[in-house]
Amino acid sequence: MVISLSVILLLVILTVIFLRGGKLKLSHALVCVLLGFYLASSSFAPDIHNGLGSVADAVSSVRP
Repeated sequence: MVISLSVILLLVILTVIFLRGGKLKLSHALVCVLLGFYLASSSFAPDIHNGLGSVADAVSSVRP
């Protein structure tokens, strides 16, 4: 849960930066949000969740 909240917060911050910088239009952001909702309710959701969890585990195990 903490990782997903961190990812959501990061994506929100990036979206705000892109919107303020003029590189992302509001309509494009809305399409991205709708795509996210549809992906979350699709049959791909468990695979996406497992894939992101594996990537997060791999990144967290890297030591500088």
